[in-house]
Formats: sequence, C-alpha cells, structure tokens
Amino acid sequence: MMAPMGKQGDVGEPDRHSGSGTTDQSTGGGADAQLALAQDPATPQMTLIDLASDPSAAVRKAVATRPDAPAQALRPLTRDPDRQVREAVARNPATSVGNLLRLVKDADRWVRWAVAGNPACDRSVRQVMSEAQDKELRGLLAETRELEPDLAARLVDDVSPEVRERLATHTHDPDVITALMADRTARVRKGIARNPRTTADQRSVLAQDPVVDVRAALVRAVELDEADLERLVDDRSVQVRLALAKSEVVPPHIRQALERDPDETVASAAREFRPGAGASPVIRAPRVGHRRSGTGPGRPGGTAR
Repeated sequence: MMAPMGKQGDVGEPDRHSGSGTTDQSTGGGADAQLALAQDPATPQMTLIDLASDPSAAVRKAVATRPDAPAQALRPLTRDPDRQVREAVARNPATSVGNLLRLVKDADRWVRWAVAGNPACDRSVRQVMSEAQDKELRGLLAETRELEPDLAARLVDDVSPEVRERLATHTHDPDVITALMADRTARVRKGIARNPRTTADQRSVLAQDPVVDVRAALVRAVELDEADLERLVDDRSVQVRLALAKSEVVPPHIRQALERDPDETVASAAREFRPGAGASPVIRAPRVGHRRSGTGPGRPGGTAR
C-alpha cells in the first residue's frame, strides 16, 4: 500500500536485538517450573501477582500475556525493563485504559504500536495517538475503522502524506472522504481511489485525475460507471490502460475492447487475462503493530516499505 515512510527513530532507544531487549531464555528446573506455573490456567491470581516480579523475563512475559491476569500483576509490568514484557502487556485485552495510556507513550516503538491493536484501546488512548510524534502510530490510528469524527478531522490535516493516505484508504466517514478528495498530494488521492466507499460521482472525478497513479489505482480497485470506463479505455496513459486490462473488477466487454489497444503490452494483457490471477486485494486489514518473531527493526511485522 504505499511508499516508504522511513524507520522510526527513537532517541536513546537501544537496538531491538541488543541484550537489554531480549526476553530471558534461561533454563533450569526452577525457572522451568515457574514458567509452567505462569502458563497454567489453574494458577491462582495471587500467585500470578507474585510471578509478575519473577527474576526471569520469560516468566514475567507469560504473566503479561494472560487475558485473566489481575490488574495488580499487569500494572508493574507496564514498567518492566524488558521491552517484550511491556509489549505483551500492551497487547493484552485485560490491560486497563490507564496502563494503555502509559504504554502508548513508551520509549520503545514496538510497545507503542502494540497498543493500537488492543481491543481495550478507547477514545482517550486514540486521542493520545493522534497527537503523538510517532508517524507510524498516527498511521495505525488512521486505519481504525470506527474512528471518532474529531480525531479523523485532525488526521485529515496531518503533516504526513502517508498518514493522510492511510486514512483515505480506510476511512468509512463520508465527510473525511470528501475532504481528502481535495488533497493536493497525489498519494492521498490515490488512497481515496482505492477506497470502495467512494460515491459514483467521486469516482468519476478520480477517473479524470491529472495524475496517472491515481487513475491506475482507481481502475484496479473499484467498479466504475460505463461512461468512466469508456473514457479510460482511451486513456492517454499506457499504465492506466494496462491496469484496466488486468483489473479484476472490469466487465468483459471493456477488456475485449482493450484487446485491440495500439500498445501490444496492453492488448496482450487483455487477451491473456485470467480471473483470480491478479494481485491480492487492495484494501488490507488494519495493521496492529504485530511483530513476527525474528523480524528486525522497522515497520510492524518487519515489512519493508
């Protein structure tokens, strides 16, 4: 979905693979027994509270991941020296709003990003996200489906084009769509072009956008009125006509017309088109700051942008 946003630079943040940020994997009978106890569903809550101060980070992380963990266990873990423990608390749906407010300001970006996907995240947490210096955190907020209108309005004017693009692609708010249709940055209008919640009139405007990438994104993502399709069949850009030829949402008669395109690449693509052979859907599920095991620093999930 977008151009690189760049690595988030956290001042004073240690490298993710440094020893200070790695969950303790020490073994031994005592540590193994404590870990098993922390993972046992039958372990009493008072015991979980005690285990939250265990010397082993692996044990503390096991407590932090438990959705039945009591508040008395999770609260001190929001200040745990091990970042993976704090990240586990940030994901835990049992974590209180007060603790999420603390974690969304954490010095480690992975902890902050994890808060965005927590189902317990409420308006007060999203308010803090909207004001954060962290561009990725604001981007994750922009992808929230049920985003409050006032917070969405703040993101409409966000200084980052990427944040506005992510809002444009995912918003369900008609007023936000209307506002972003007038955005001067092409990538933001490209995001709107991929949004299936635009109106027919808005799609007609986007079909005539002066930027090729916007028109190409539109024909790949959404169904268009016949008049718009007929205009795009003769688009001046080979890129747009090629996108039209490969689009999964274009009706057969339009593709047949493209089989006679003067550009052989377009004509060949139209003739050889096979349903289901195209790229994955344009609209992706909102990211929630999830990090796969072993990924390096960068965006959630280690995805290169």
